[in-house]
Amino acid sequence: MVASAKAIQALGKFASCDIGDALVKLGLRHGGYLSGLKMYSPGSSGTVAKIFGPAYTVRMVHASDKTSPNPPHHFVDAIPKGSVVFISQPKGLISACWGGLMSTRAKKLGAAGVVIDGRFRDIAEHREMNIGLFARGLSILGSNTFTRSSELDVPVEYENVEVDEKVTITPGDYILGDQDGVVAVPVSYIEECVRLCQERLEIDEETKKCLDAGEEMGPTIKKLRK
Repeated sequence: MVASAKAIQALGKFASCDIGDALVKLGLRHGGYLSGLKMYSPGSSGTVAKIFGPAYTVRMVHASDKTSPNPPHHFVDAIPKGSVVFISQPKGLISACWGGLMSTRAKKLGAAGVVIDGRFRDIAEHREMNIGLFARGLSILGSNTFTRSSELDVPVEYENVEVDEKVTITPGDYILGDQDGVVAVPVSYIEECVRLCQERLEIDEETKKCLDAGEEMGPTIKKLRK
């Protein structure tokens, strides 16, 4: 199912929490939530930040891997405008697979943000650029002797370790990240997801009015929520 431009635009206006709840309701286990990612840039000191766009995926491999494919050009130079760069780093490494120079190039190409299933470095540079970046963690070590890029724009898996679940990120899936977390939305879910998000938003607004007026939580939820 292809999502309309109107639905995609509407999706980007919602919060990750709204989208996750809608996707659970639509039967997507854990609502496309990518657990374990933290927003490192532009920073959390009162900053309201959001990234949103179709995924451009990069599968990294160990530098010693001589059998996996090599990309025809540097993976950063192939970032499509408006996309969220999604980097899949091999597990068990303490090195970074992304840094400030990569974000400099990504921003020049119009990337909507960066999500790293692994580590990055140069946090101050990223915050100075005001680029949206989420990752599992930080490192002082560069990627050169530890990892290299391999396949571009291929499905990659993200592991929700706590629940032993792997979420497949397919190129073109929509990624939204905000201060609460990151969610991956398959294109086929977008239209219905937007409908449920809008429905829930209106219910929550009415619920808040009732609570502000002093009404009790229990009866209010029972009355308004489906």
